[in-house]
This record gives sequence, structure tokens and C-alpha cells, in this order.
Amino acid sequence: MAAPAAATAVAVNGAVKVASQAYLESKAVKDTRVLISDLCRQFYNLGWVSGTGGSITIKVHDDSIPKSQQLVLMSPSGVQKERMEPEDMYVLASNGSILSSPSPKPYPNKAPKCSDCAPLFLKAYEMRNAGAVIHSHGIESCLVTMINPLSKEFRITHMEMIKGIQGHGYYDELVVPIIENTAYENQLTDSLAKAIEAYPKTTAVLVRNHGIYIWGESWISAKTQAECYHYLFDAAIKLHQLGLDWSTPEHGPVQNVKGILGSNRNINTSVKATVKDSNDIGALPRCIVLDIEGTTTPISFVADVLFPYARDNVGRHLTTTYETVETQDDIKLLRSQVEEDLAQGVNGSVPIPPDDAGKEEVVAALVANVEAMIRADRKITALKQLQGHIWRTGFENNELEGVVFDDVPEALEKWHCLGVKVYIYSSGSRLAQRLIFGKTNYGDLRKYLSGFFDTTVGNKKETNSYIEISQSLGVDKPSEVLFITDVLQEAVAAKGAGLEVAISIRPGNASLPENHGFKTINSFSEI
Repeated sequence: MAAPAAATAVAVNGAVKVASQAYLESKAVKDTRVLISDLCRQFYNLGWVSGTGGSITIKVHDDSIPKSQQLVLMSPSGVQKERMEPEDMYVLASNGSILSSPSPKPYPNKAPKCSDCAPLFLKAYEMRNAGAVIHSHGIESCLVTMINPLSKEFRITHMEMIKGIQGHGYYDELVVPIIENTAYENQLTDSLAKAIEAYPKTTAVLVRNHGIYIWGESWISAKTQAECYHYLFDAAIKLHQLGLDWSTPEHGPVQNVKGILGSNRNINTSVKATVKDSNDIGALPRCIVLDIEGTTTPISFVADVLFPYARDNVGRHLTTTYETVETQDDIKLLRSQVEEDLAQGVNGSVPIPPDDAGKEEVVAALVANVEAMIRADRKITALKQLQGHIWRTGFENNELEGVVFDDVPEALEKWHCLGVKVYIYSSGSRLAQRLIFGKTNYGDLRKYLSGFFDTTVGNKKETNSYIEISQSLGVDKPSEVLFITDVLQEAVAAKGAGLEVAISIRPGNASLPENHGFKTINSFSEI
């Protein structure tokens, strides 16, 4: 009877329409109901679904219809998972619509409610064609995200149980993305989807201070991997307690250093799960000088967020603050630059009328010049100083937030704890630099920075600028300073001053010519 009943489930406009109650009562659906209740009792005993937390969902396996159209069974929310019965499960179509709900139970049981995890489960089905998804609140999956609150990944290698994770072997590095928790489970959907997209090899996503979502092509695959993940998390926690580094092949001791606030913290200073080669950076330098655009921060943030904001708000800013000493100083600097540009025939330059011509005319001319400077991406102090003041307003009004790559906060904290002084050198003004790092997607990072340099020390493509910087840092020789940039000409200039140099390879950065001769890094974790 099961096969004919299954045939009544047909696709309509991309969704599943169940035309017969017989399919909902088929053996395949009943067996899956029993399976989920059995697994939830097992998971309760493992500590994965205690306190009504956690959940599981399984697709009904039926060879007579495409996997994408098979029904989805899901445990309910807010119930004691170890006491669930087969009839307590929800049945959903592949598009997420509920086809069958459990009947209410008498007091003290709560009214039935579909799992709060449903949107996240459906994302795993949609994006990974999963056959089952497990959500665990196991304490191991929670604690392992708390060891380093800045880390966006869990990494481990050279552990036998890695072989139980789909697509991995003993020598491979297992990487599990970590997303931040939210007040309500369904609010995690977007960040889970982004993590799944960003990590095409992963079969799990950790939620900080919360738990983990794990999927597989079948319930057996999902369960097997869940057991392996929890084993590996538990191993990492125990290794951490022993002062050992779980992320490296040898699992040797981590370096214990005095961390921030005077507490002792284990800082992992190794290059994770890799063997050093000639391209790796050697011993940590005394000072590190960082470029921003394309190094700590995506080029797209500067080009698509900061520059347009300054361009779109320059008129409003100048008009609103025209009489202030600060803006009058900005205008004086711009006048001087425009006069020089006009004398040299710089394209886009227009004369700025005298102050007695009236505020509106002066502002209009300033706006025209600033827009031309931004279009030409000019690295001049007059423009950078004004942009910094405009951006300050944007940050103060919560209209702007700085963006850094995921590996940057962890690296800054590590270098800080190891006593390495870190500086910023950017064509943006020092004010703009402080704004970007003072309010980022990872909070205020300025506590890890020792100072800021801008073009007042010189052009970033000139060797003298780096000589000036190295002489300001109190090092015995320039080679004790490491400069990281994405621009080859800047690297050449810094090398000419005797600095150690590495070129940052980030998404969106310009490609490098062959045989450029510089060390390259894809992440600050390689330092």
C-alpha cells in the first residue's frame, strides 16, 4: 500500500501537495516517527537534548518520489525529548508548510508547537540536500566556542575521529564555522545560511554559547557525524585544559603568556595544521604595521561604503558645520589644494569663490572639487581630513560601522598578549583610522593598537615614509618591523627602507605579477 500512497504526493508550483491521507499514514512515515522518538531518547542520555532543548528532523525516505519532494518529519519545540512518542512529530512538506500536527496533551503538557529550529533545518535541506539534521545542546559544543570568544572557526587536525566527518581523513584539518547566538532560534537563519555558503565542505555550524547544527545525507550519516563532532569538541576541551594545542599535528604545548586584564591565557601561536615552508613568516617581529584597505578590511567596504557616504554627505556636512573652526580649517586646506590643482591643470578642479561670495556658492564649489577628488581616489591630506570628519558623524549617528576580516581580531589580541606592538598606516586620516577600528563588526579594537600613521608622514609608495615610521617606533633596526599591505608598490617602498614585508592576499585584491619576490599571506593567523 505504501507505494501507491506515495504516488499521491505530487509537485505543484515547486511545492508538495499531499492529495491523500494515506501517504501521511504510510509505513515510511510511521517508521520515521518511531525513529525520531527513539533517537531523541538516545540523545537525551548523551546530554544533547536535555531541558527540552535541541531537536532532530529526518526526511521520509521514499524511492518513488524525488528527494527534494519527500516529506520532512520534525520533533516539536519545548517538550521533553526523552518522553516523546511517534505521534508527537510534525510532518512538513519540502517547502516548510505543516501537513500534520500532533494533538494536544492534557496538563501539565504544553500545547504542541513546531520546532523553533524549523527555518534552520529547512536551510540545510535546501542548501545541502540533507537527509537529516540534528541540533544538539551538548555542553562540549557550547564550551568549545567559549575558549576563544573572538574565534569564528573551530579547527582541529590529526585526530582519528575526524575520519567520521564526511569528506575528511586523519591528516585533514577539520574546520567548523562559528556563528553568534541570538535571543530567538529562528533569528539564526541568515547567519547559518551565510556560514553554509562560506564553508562548502562543512557538515556542521557551531552557535556560540548555544550548541551545534549537524546534517548528513541520511539519519545514520548525521548521527555518526554528531557523535564524532562531540568527541572532537570534548578532546579539544581536555587538550586545552592540559595546555596542549589541538589544532596542530603534534598537539604540543601552547605558549602561556600574560593576557589582557592580567590573567593568564593560553594563546595558540602556531600555524594551524600546516607545515612551514619558505613563504611563511618567521619569528614574530617587535612591531607590526598594517595597511587597512585590502589588508585588515575588504576593499569593498572602503569603495562601496565609506567613499559613497563621504560623497553623498559632503554638502550636508559643510553646510551644517560651516561656521565651526574645524570646518573652516578643512576649507582652508581644500582651498590651498585646489589652487595647486588648478595651476597644474588637474582634471575636475574648479575655482572656489571667496568667502564673501556667500556660503552656498562656496559649499557648491567645494562639493564639486571633493567629488572629483573622490572619483580619482586621490591620497591627499585635504581630502582625507574632511572625509574623516564626515565619517565621524556617520559613526556617531550609527550610520556607519567598521568592517574587518574574521581573522583580524584574534590576531590583534594574540599579538597584543605577546607584547608585539601593532600600528596602522593608511592613506586615510588618523581620525578615520580610529573611527574604523573603534566601532567594528567585532567591537572596539583600538585597545590592541599602539598608534596610527597617515600620509602626513609621507606617501605610502615612497621609501622615506617607511624610514620615518621605523625611526618613530624605537626599534634598533628597520627589519624588526613587519609591514603588511596589499599594494605591491607600497611593499617595494617598505622593503627599500629595510622593513620586513608581507603582501596580503584577500578577496577582491588586485592580482600580483609573477615572481614579485615577496612573502604572501591569506590570513593573519599565518603570522
